[in-house]
Amino acid sequence: MESSVQSATEIATQVRRGTLNPTDFIDTVLDRITRRNDRTNAFVEITADDARSRAMSIEHELSAGRSVGPLAGVPVALKESASAKSGVKRTMGSVPFRGSVSETDSTFVTRLESAGAVVVGTTNTPEMDHKGTTDNPLVGPTLNPFDLSRNAGGSSGGSAAAVAGGLVPIAHGKDAGGSLRIPAAWSGVYAFKPTFRRVPNVTRPDGFADELGIRSSHGPITRSVEDAALVLDVIGGHHPRDPASLPVESESFREAVDQPIDGYSIAYTPDFGTFPVEPAVRTTVDNALETFSRAGATVERVTMEIGYTHSELTETWLALVGANLGAFAEWLAEHDGIDLLGEHRNDCSDGLVSLIESGMEMTATEYLHHHVVRTAVHDAFEDVFETYDLLVSPTVCCSPIENATDESTSGPTAVDGVAVDPRIGWCQTFLCNFTGHPAASIPAGTDPDGLPVGLQLIGQRFDDAGVFSASGAIERRIPWPTP
Repeated sequence: MESSVQSATEIATQVRRGTLNPTDFIDTVLDRITRRNDRTNAFVEITADDARSRAMSIEHELSAGRSVGPLAGVPVALKESASAKSGVKRTMGSVPFRGSVSETDSTFVTRLESAGAVVVGTTNTPEMDHKGTTDNPLVGPTLNPFDLSRNAGGSSGGSAAAVAGGLVPIAHGKDAGGSLRIPAAWSGVYAFKPTFRRVPNVTRPDGFADELGIRSSHGPITRSVEDAALVLDVIGGHHPRDPASLPVESESFREAVDQPIDGYSIAYTPDFGTFPVEPAVRTTVDNALETFSRAGATVERVTMEIGYTHSELTETWLALVGANLGAFAEWLAEHDGIDLLGEHRNDCSDGLVSLIESGMEMTATEYLHHHVVRTAVHDAFEDVFETYDLLVSPTVCCSPIENATDESTSGPTAVDGVAVDPRIGWCQTFLCNFTGHPAASIPAGTDPDGLPVGLQLIGQRFDDAGVFSASGAIERRIPWPTP
């Protein structure tokens, strides 16, 4: 098989030393993406001209003896629906926005490029990120690099497939219910969801978006834990235009990756006391747990008592997401003349329409009552963290599902014989989006069919470094699968 790109750390080191020409290298990467993207449908737009211009600029900076940053010459892919880069399309996988083009850059994009990164394109997502699989009416599904008949997961599925398929070493994603961790688990790569607002998100006209309801976070998908930590060091830190953003950490996340976890106390739950999980997934994660023991940590199985059923938890996530989508749809209709439930209703998927309708029908008091469920999840997490340093679980309850043939791929309707909502009910990831805790998904092995299984690591709030340390300990002891 054709070799993949090197790690971001290796690329940046060689560029800074002058042993890797950034312009020639980016040309090679762009050629690889052009030739191989049809295999998985990971990219929706390749920004070749801008990437070459950026690479030449880095080359000139090096020639002049100036610093080019910790991500010098590193190719990066952006999740199309959740990022803005001036002059680049942002369709959100939705027919009404097929011609939409960004006029500004997202804060994290500015920070990536200031650190020397080179944006090479944008990646595929489901329509407006409303489900945990990647498929939409504009460009179709993103295929799983391990089995092209199956889905790569979502909603950052294109980003995960681009990294797993060796097209780029780093891809951006945004996680509002598992959108970083779900596709990472299904695609055999690493994803890190930081503590809420570790990475600032400057949103307008509502600068307080996501503070109530679903706590979403921008983060990296990578082939190594070190690369993900390097990215968070670059894009994290306070921004004055984000009223909820956190200050810069005093210690480097990159340095945390190499820290030992001797003496760590780790809690393990296979199901949070309520989620159905496929036996093959459960077994694979169970087998990976001894890795923590080999690293000097102790692992104990715990019984979680959230106080709500799996379906009640799922319904809360859907209600909160629906409210956000409903508010977005109302704004579009009033200010931009785009009526998603009127003239564009038939352009939108049924699952998206039902979420928008539910959000518009919800009262403010009903919306606020859902925070009682969020509070129960938060308290259940904190009950665990009174005794343990980390909480681990399977990332996703099932193995990758097969793609539909009509651009409508959703998750399973049942897991291990238990009915689940196909949009998100098969994912244990969204609990962390109720609370804002940092979480990662790391490859734990493969199921009997050779498909990747992810292990989710959840840290105490603000202890992103601890999650990186535990992730590094696993990475050094479990080989990651290769498609």
